[in-house]
Amino acid sequence: MNTKLLVPTDFSEVAQSAMQHAIKFAEIINADLILLHVVNSREEVEEAKEKLSKEITLGSSFSNSCNITSFVRIGNIFEDIGDVAAELGISLIFMGTHKASRWQKLVGSRAIKVITSSPVPFIVTQEKLMNSNGYDNIVVPLDLNVETKQKLELVAKIAHYFDSQVHLLTNDNSDEFIKTKLKANQVWASNYLESKDIKNSSHLVDQADSLTEGIFKLSKEVDADLIAIMNLADETVLGLYENSFQEEIVANDLKVPVLCVNPHPVTKVSGILVR
Repeated sequence: MNTKLLVPTDFSEVAQSAMQHAIKFAEIINADLILLHVVNSREEVEEAKEKLSKEITLGSSFSNSCNITSFVRIGNIFEDIGDVAAELGISLIFMGTHKASRWQKLVGSRAIKVITSSPVPFIVTQEKLMNSNGYDNIVVPLDLNVETKQKLELVAKIAHYFDSQVHLLTNDNSDEFIKTKLKANQVWASNYLESKDIKNSSHLVDQADSLTEGIFKLSKEVDADLIAIMNLADETVLGLYENSFQEEIVANDLKVPVLCVNPHPVTKVSGILVR
């Protein structure tokens, strides 16, 4: 079975940007692409199909080798993306977002609501298109949550596809215990990536900055093409994420696409992590 990528679309510019990212990604990994539009009633289905046909034509202008199909769903965009992804066996969802979308203003907390309703990871894009080289530089913030390490598995796969440089980022915490734990996580992450032959570098957030500010500074410095975060409902002190972290990152002013990974359940048994 081929890998399947999903692009929910409202036919806007940012949705077309997400489609361009997905098509370029699909070319690299030889995946199929499915466009999804959600309508409120049966009366809207035929019009939606016509619009989706035009989107497929546009998609073909990005690549004539990508297999693109479409799907119309009657329901609610906030509730149905996850269900559709499960039904169709989707591996990754590309979604466009901006600050004035007529598509129910899907930005910030609303985008997070859609993302966290699905076990499938998302790449959320704004207007910025994928460049010809793909995702050259990926910024990955690390904290002390065990689940945060899970995103490295997907980051490593993406970095392998695009020969990316991964930039690991942690807080320079004043608490020595937390600082030591963060350093250990960063070393573990670097070793893990090196074991996969992934280029990587390690960075610290200035103590005067929040983690969010540090992510934006590093992203600007390395001209990031992707930021990778985990969606963690419990933003604890050890998590080191400030309030509204996900919302701020997803709607970043740099317009860098954001990989959002929902954690799998983790159980610790006698020092062994079980997923």
